[in-house]
Amino acid sequence: MSTRLLLLGAGRSASSLINYLLRYAPLEGWQVTVGDVNPAHLEPVLAAHTEYARAVTFDIQNEARLEELVQEADVVISMLPALFHPVVARMCVQHKRHLATASYVSEAIRELDLDAQQAGITLLMECGLDPGLDHMSAMQVIDDVRARGGRITSFKSYCGGLMAPDSEGDNPWKYKFTWNPRNVVLAGQGTAKYKQNGQLRFIPYQQLFVQTEDITVPEHGLFEGYANRDSLGYRAPYGLEDIPTILRGTLRRPGYCSAWGALVRLGLTDDSGPLGNPATMTWKQLVSSYLPVYPDPQWSVAALTAKHLGLAHNSPEMQRLIWLGLFTDEPVGLANATPAQLLEHLLTRKWQLEPTDRDMIVMQHLFEYELGEELYYRTSSLVVLGDDSTHTAMAKTVGLPLGMAVRRLARGEGQQRGVVIPTQATLYEPILTELAEDYAIRFKEEEHHYGKEMLAGESRK
Repeated sequence: MSTRLLLLGAGRSASSLINYLLRYAPLEGWQVTVGDVNPAHLEPVLAAHTEYARAVTFDIQNEARLEELVQEADVVISMLPALFHPVVARMCVQHKRHLATASYVSEAIRELDLDAQQAGITLLMECGLDPGLDHMSAMQVIDDVRARGGRITSFKSYCGGLMAPDSEGDNPWKYKFTWNPRNVVLAGQGTAKYKQNGQLRFIPYQQLFVQTEDITVPEHGLFEGYANRDSLGYRAPYGLEDIPTILRGTLRRPGYCSAWGALVRLGLTDDSGPLGNPATMTWKQLVSSYLPVYPDPQWSVAALTAKHLGLAHNSPEMQRLIWLGLFTDEPVGLANATPAQLLEHLLTRKWQLEPTDRDMIVMQHLFEYELGEELYYRTSSLVVLGDDSTHTAMAKTVGLPLGMAVRRLARGEGQQRGVVIPTQATLYEPILTELAEDYAIRFKEEEHHYGKEMLAGESRK
């Protein structure tokens, strides 16, 4: 009897996942259904696989259609926006169907844990890139250190979706959108929380892109990292409740953060309410409206902006703002929008992937641990390049781990029920092994031994 898989959502990040499901469908005896708002773009992909794959029209607002498709499946995979996962999860619990996603465990999902256990199903969350591969690769090191009797004293983890060097071109930001643009524009809002040398540390949003850390990835150069909103929530899942230092952050190329910080200071990332602006308002007019009124009308908006931000007119930050077109007569293009919506509208065009562009995923974990009476420093780094604007590194690193987890769910492997993330070796080991052996996606590790004299911690970050 075949196993029925249902994939909901077939956007950009789903390309590698779909290819993986099609690869293994005839081998594993799967019948694959892909539901999307506009499934026409799937026809060329599925044309050679009609015996075991089909595309159907699906709208998450149609609850009756959702229930019909879930009832027909054995395992449901959701690549929908995260806010729709609870709706799908509740339907899976009701009809006792496993669910797998690449998104974070929200409070609404967490509340379904007991119901999922009682239904005898798994709600497998956080099984993509970040979250996903970050958990798996970090836990592999953490479990190894523990097995050797070591104690981890510092854990920092950074990840970024960037552009491959050969696709950066003349873009001074060295960045384009490879995932949800809105999430990028709103990144970091709130207060970042982490722990350093036993002390709780907080970074308000206004300072987030100033307090960065330089990160060097072997063979790939220098990056800068800024802290994610909440690093403290990872202590319990990783079994690091008493760790002195823990921080998770996002990677960008050098110079990005200071320029993005200028956009924050201008107010252009604010999403608290619409401005009441006309769509014909120009970017120069919008930026000017955020500046103090200066008595000299001869100054350009760019010069006034530099003065307001305390920047030299030819500074790297100003060059990036100029490149975006913030001081031009181009219309903002949206009426009665929030500043963040206007900025997203602009960046979606300026940071759009060209067909031949290749993206790049960079992840690095940095560990310090004590073993016996000596201190060790260990890094675990991953760099993955995309093939083009469709088969991106983001799609690979999100979709492949999720597909591999689904393959094991469909086989009946793994006995964990309820809400699960891939921090157990029985989950992460086979996925990391398959990624390395079949797709050459593997972490490179380096370890340095500092000896007894370093245990005082004088040189720790």
